[in-house]
Amino acid sequence: LISLCGKEKIRFVAPAPRGDLESAVSSALGDRISGLFGQGKIERDQAISDLKEELLAKLADKYSKQEVGPVFEAKLKAALRANILEKGLRPDGRHVTEIRPLECAVGLLPRTHGSGMFSRGLTQVLNIATLGSTREEQHLDGLSAEESKRFMHHYNFPPYSTGEVKRIGTPGRREVGHGALVEKALAAVVPSEGDFPYTIRLVSEVLSSNGSTSMASVCASTLSLMDAGIPIKAPVAGIAMGLVTGEDNEFAVLTDLEGMEDAYGDMDFKVAGTAAGITAMQMDTKLKGLRQEILEKALSDALQARLFILTTMLKTIAKTRPDLSKYAPRMIKLNIDPSKIGSVIGPGGKTIRSIIEQTKTTIDIENDGTVLIGSVDPDAAQKAIAMVENLTRDIEVNSIYTGKVTRIFGYGALVEILPGKEGLVHISELADYRVPSVEEVVKVGDEIMVKVIDLDRQGKISLSRRAVFQDAARAEGAPRQGSEGAPARPHVPRGRPDTQHSEGKPSDGRPYHRPRS
Repeated sequence: LISLCGKEKIRFVAPAPRGDLESAVSSALGDRISGLFGQGKIERDQAISDLKEELLAKLADKYSKQEVGPVFEAKLKAALRANILEKGLRPDGRHVTEIRPLECAVGLLPRTHGSGMFSRGLTQVLNIATLGSTREEQHLDGLSAEESKRFMHHYNFPPYSTGEVKRIGTPGRREVGHGALVEKALAAVVPSEGDFPYTIRLVSEVLSSNGSTSMASVCASTLSLMDAGIPIKAPVAGIAMGLVTGEDNEFAVLTDLEGMEDAYGDMDFKVAGTAAGITAMQMDTKLKGLRQEILEKALSDALQARLFILTTMLKTIAKTRPDLSKYAPRMIKLNIDPSKIGSVIGPGGKTIRSIIEQTKTTIDIENDGTVLIGSVDPDAAQKAIAMVENLTRDIEVNSIYTGKVTRIFGYGALVEILPGKEGLVHISELADYRVPSVEEVVKVGDEIMVKVIDLDRQGKISLSRRAVFQDAARAEGAPRQGSEGAPARPHVPRGRPDTQHSEGKPSDGRPYHRPRS
């Protein structure tokens, strides 16, 4: 197919600069490039721009901008690398193992669940932590076995962080990749769902960039997690390591890589971890391979840098806050019998929706009977807990319940003692005297105290209101009606319900009625 239809590939050959161009640029620049180093990024960038414009103007009569620009960049790159290898000095004047000034802060955004800011030189990242119920975890629709994710980290790199003005669109490869790297670095220390039943979302906003914003995001995320009261296993910090190589196996490993060193250097090696070990790392290199001594040096220097950064972070917040933010939901875990999950959910989810609407909480139920109730309001959470417990409680014989009369028959009344669970109070058990009519004692909607006196194999519940009166009388030491020494109840004519005697009222305030003898 190639022989029939294939076309010969075009080979790219970089145009060689004109023979006298390089000497002209060198003559025009002199040793002025070396004077660019030792300044801060803003001052250095401005000085480089001014020098480049001056060079272009000086050579404009003979050479074009497209010809002069690459030669100037090559001269700048060679000077930077020589300065590092020969003098051990970097573009901003630091030594090869020196870290830029650090600054940490927590609790900057009081209304969020947690916030932390980390600055390293001109690189600055603000991270916000948000807690939610487990139902708010991210659902994954992919080829992997993982179906959901409860810990998420999102990374935003807006144009203003590098002084640019352009459209902000959907996340690109940089945002996705850096966000995944930071998430990987922190996942090892995030508490398990069993210990901390929350969905956790972190968002890193890059406010200013001059190298290694991903590792700054690791540090800012750790501060934010600790500020939110999330019990992480250990704080995590990150550092970017650079490399400049020369002839005769000469090399210099750079700690805390900045933007210009990344552009003109040979490696960007990101290392994140705790004081005990590495949790994530990523390497970009322009070389075909690295010698073992270079890698060992990079990892050793990264450890020292990581420990130094962790010390600075722990001066800002020594340990995770003991309590969650007052704006964060409180997740309370219950365990119910899995066979009773249907009672909580109800037909078509009617019961659980009713509880959520009444209490303004979130309720998540797992197949193993684990129930998670979340609410910012502790009272609402307790109300939801009581409703779930009532739905799943077992009816116990000889226990007393307060229930509501739902229906009335000629032979008794149905009373709902727990949600969805009703029992019959026979007319003979409505009071501790002979009741002529059920309606004369209770009405639909009345709340009365009843005692469970029987529970048969079919689940039918027999209730007694008379037993409650008798138990109360025994507790007060009063003799029961009809026993020796018990006062006789007064006669109340049926046709005169307004004629009542205070000593003739039962404990719930209803008048006693006695038939005529």
